[in-house]
Amino acid sequence: MKIAVCVKEVPGANVQRRHDESTKRLQRDGDQVLNSYDSHAMEAALQLKESGAVGDDATITAVLMGPASASRTLQKALALGADDALLVSDEALAGSDILATGRALAAAIAKHGPFDLVILGQQASDSDCWALPGVLAELLEAPVVTQAAKVDVVGGSVTVERQTELGYEKLELSLPAVVSVSDAINTPRYPALKAIMAAKKKPLVTVSLADLGLDAATVGQAGSGTTVLEFTPPPPKSGGEKFEDDGSGAEKIVQFLVSRNLV
Repeated sequence: MKIAVCVKEVPGANVQRRHDESTKRLQRDGDQVLNSYDSHAMEAALQLKESGAVGDDATITAVLMGPASASRTLQKALALGADDALLVSDEALAGSDILATGRALAAAIAKHGPFDLVILGQQASDSDCWALPGVLAELLEAPVVTQAAKVDVVGGSVTVERQTELGYEKLELSLPAVVSVSDAINTPRYPALKAIMAAKKKPLVTVSLADLGLDAATVGQAGSGTTVLEFTPPPPKSGGEKFEDDGSGAEKIVQFLVSRNLV
């Protein structure tokens, strides 16, 4: 079985989020790291492989769309346990929204597959977008389940358990399929030094739009279905209201909450 894990490079937790005034795009200078939610996707793929449910010859490929420098982030995915990595990198990809990003990733997955299972994290920590699994599934013409809390493969199908607003669901999808996992599904492992060193010897292939047979007009800003018109920083937090506990502090707090319809 061949498993693809889509990962993303995002600004580190200590990097201040800033936008370019002219392009309205998130500036990606400073420390860039592997999207933390994608670590759960990689761990889910590793656990499937280690369980033997996907066959002794199962392989895991990490797939990332980004600049050439994102190869450093793919090294992290390789150190976590991916067998090889695929970097989709082209200047024409700059400014891609979810639709354009989905086109590029779907083309890479289709060309370098066929993959039986595509796994993603629940969202991207830089944009908090959850829509990519659905877009990928549509373009790959495959069934999709999101927010998986448990994933198993039996024969030619994948079973997924997840929690919804109405309770718990257990779903079965025929392969090939697309699955996004919740961050509650597992605890990602930390790569050992030996794994980090071994990652440098694993295959990492970089492909361009020409390699994938994609027209530049279908990706990047030109191929995006959405346009950012403006952005504003969040309003500053107010100083709040301070209560002195003179014996009536609890009553004042309750009155404060009632005034805002919170109790």
